[in-house]
Amino acid sequence: MASWSAPSPSLVEYFEDRSFFHCGYCKNKSGSLSHGMWAHSMTVQDYQDLIDRGWRRSGTYVYKPVMNQTCCPQYTIRCHPLQFQPSKSHKKVLKKMLKFLAKGEISKDNCEDEPMDSTMEDAVAGDFALINKLDIKCDLKTLSSDLKGSIESEEKKKEKSLKKEGSKELIHPQAIEEKLGSGEPSHSIKVHIGPKPGKGADLSKPPCRKAKEMRKERKRLKLMQQNAAGAFEGFQAQGQPASLLPKAKSNQPKSLEDLIFESLPENASHKLEVRVVRSSPPSPQFKATFQESYQVYKRYQMVIHKDPPDKPTVSQFTRFLCSSPLEAEHPANGPECGYGSFHQQYWLDGKIIAVGVIDILPYCVSSVYLYYDPDYSFLSLGVYSALREIAFTRQLHEKTSQLSYYYMGFYIHSCPKMRYKGQYRPSDLLCPETYVWVPIEQCLPSLDNSKYCRFNQDPQAVDEGRCKDLDRVRVFHRRAAMPYGVYKNHQEDPSEEATVLEYANLVGQKCSERMLLFRQ
Repeated sequence: MASWSAPSPSLVEYFEDRSFFHCGYCKNKSGSLSHGMWAHSMTVQDYQDLIDRGWRRSGTYVYKPVMNQTCCPQYTIRCHPLQFQPSKSHKKVLKKMLKFLAKGEISKDNCEDEPMDSTMEDAVAGDFALINKLDIKCDLKTLSSDLKGSIESEEKKKEKSLKKEGSKELIHPQAIEEKLGSGEPSHSIKVHIGPKPGKGADLSKPPCRKAKEMRKERKRLKLMQQNAAGAFEGFQAQGQPASLLPKAKSNQPKSLEDLIFESLPENASHKLEVRVVRSSPPSPQFKATFQESYQVYKRYQMVIHKDPPDKPTVSQFTRFLCSSPLEAEHPANGPECGYGSFHQQYWLDGKIIAVGVIDILPYCVSSVYLYYDPDYSFLSLGVYSALREIAFTRQLHEKTSQLSYYYMGFYIHSCPKMRYKGQYRPSDLLCPETYVWVPIEQCLPSLDNSKYCRFNQDPQAVDEGRCKDLDRVRVFHRRAAMPYGVYKNHQEDPSEEATVLEYANLVGQKCSERMLLFRQ
């Protein structure tokens, strides 16, 4: 590991002028509005503090939507990886990947319910200087797996018992509705026919049991198992060998890591490897794979976003996804790979099929973008990469305890296609006025009524991080750093103070005292 020295101060150039431009979400040609600045260099701590005030980077351009004026308000969202539990749809994507790696095939049944990442095309079109989105799809079905299994089990038992009583076939009402809706002739529907007149149920067979009675019995069995487990612990406490007692069945759900890193057979059809390479400054591994990575990006833009072949150029790819203002930092108490900007490459059988662009910051992993080979869209790589990044954050947390969040960019409730990020729970949204984090469940009712909302319920609360002393703001003028209080004595333009004050309030007092604001 390289020796670590304190990074040089961040140097930014703030733009006072703002104008409305084309929105990639709602297609409004002049509805999107944001503050912006070029970051010539930036420390990871400064960027961490900036994204906690609603800023976001695209290449070296850092921007902050004007929330109460822009057509599609973009709320910073973060997930809590340490408490994250994959949903049913998340597990489905992970199992699909494991099956593909093990057997090399994906059946139609496994793919038909998974939305394709290409349906996000409209949501991420537009000016690349203002795009920072995870291309993730999430199945919105929230029916509990246990509940569904219980219902299916009850239906099968009921069907079996009714068949024994002379029933031809039992069809669930939902199945009847599906057949009616499918346009099939009505005579194809089979219904239950009771016993023939004069002939009752066969008393030699056990009677049908009601679902209520079966639920009571399952509850009794569960209580018995819990009591047995308690007795087992007490028996162990008395010094009895555990091997003499029956083992209690564990009902603990599999962790995210268990689902991702489940062992594959020795003769697995495919091998998947995820490599983390530093993109800025570019590491030797990044340089060696640059062309292959670019070709994947070019195909992604042409197939998924319908770009013409001459649009995704090397320079555009470099500016958008490779250049970063973040300085590489390797403090002793930080992660082994250090802080800064990285590409997380997904290698399948020796070739790159997807790349997740991420920033590793003092308190989080921040996801910037994802692109992938369109030939592998069936693997739902948007969802899969997000789950891998959550697991990666948990891994970094083991070495660096304060690094415990996963930032997913912006949550846009007014754009239905961009609500998928809210399915990664637990998660918080950033209040656009007081910059406090609020659980997303508390924010959604307000967002259903208004696209712009203040989430902080305390009407007296204010932005505690706003600028309180303009003279302490640091500026960079004629190759020298100085407080604004010194700099303003040499300036005659009265409007400049308003610009500096606007900048200081947007970035906050802490950042304004650390970063250098470039002045002509």
